[in-house]
Formats: sequence, structure tokens, C-alpha cells
Amino acid sequence: MEAFLFIIFFATCCVAASTGMLFPTGEWYKSLKKPFWTPPDWLFPIAWTVFYTDLAYCGSRIAGIDNNGLAIGFWALHLCINTLWTPVFFGLKRIKAGMLIMILLWISTVFLILFTFKLDIVTGWIILPYIVWVSYAAALNFSLLLKN
Repeated sequence: MEAFLFIIFFATCCVAASTGMLFPTGEWYKSLKKPFWTPPDWLFPIAWTVFYTDLAYCGSRIAGIDNNGLAIGFWALHLCINTLWTPVFFGLKRIKAGMLIMILLWISTVFLILFTFKLDIVTGWIILPYIVWVSYAAALNFSLLLKN
């Protein structure tokens, strides 16, 4: 049952990740003025694969714990906000709107981590590094907003 639950959560993460294929970076993104600390394009799919796998694993672990409502709620909210960013930023080319979404993503990630720690400390530690990635992505979005 645990493997099946992981597959469900992983499939959900794959749906969120599919926006990257539906809305590729394209020439618009390549033409933006970027900070020197912008990672190479090949790093993003690798990082997101790791983090979506972690999110799926954590979701499947907390799903089996009693009183998990807030953690599961923030997991779902976080994934919805995460899914929204790519079409807004790359599809609509709205850097400001992307920044607003990124702020909401950051907040939902913090609450996801906090409520996950309350339920299961191991799962909390597994998902904790994700806030570093979301913070980095938010800083990159903010830098793009300032430079463009």
C-alpha cells in the first residue's frame, strides 16, 4: 500500500512538472538580463526531479499519519501554487505575477515544512532543504524582475 500511495503522490508531482514541458523557457527567457549566479538551464530539470521525488515521498509518508489535515492541505496548496508559476512566468511572460506566485509558494512551503515536522520529524528533515531551493528560485525571480 505504501508504494501505491507513493505512486499516487509522484504522479501528482509529475502533473505539476509537466508545465515545464508545456511552457519551455524559449527565446524570451534567453533574452532576459540575468544575474551572474543564474544556474545553467540543464540544472533545473535535475533539481526539480529531486525535489518532486522528495515531495512525493513526504506526501506519501504524511498521508498515513493521523491528524495530517494541515500538512496534506499545505502539500496540496503548495503543489497547486508551484504548478501555476511556470505558465504565468514562461507562458504569459509575467515576471511580476511570477514573483507574487513565488512569494505565495515560499509561504506555503514554510507551512508545509512546519506541519510536516509536527507529524514526522524524519519527513520534516527530508523536505527541509526544499526551502533553500524555493528561496533561491524566488531570489532569481526577484533579480529578473529588477533587471528587466
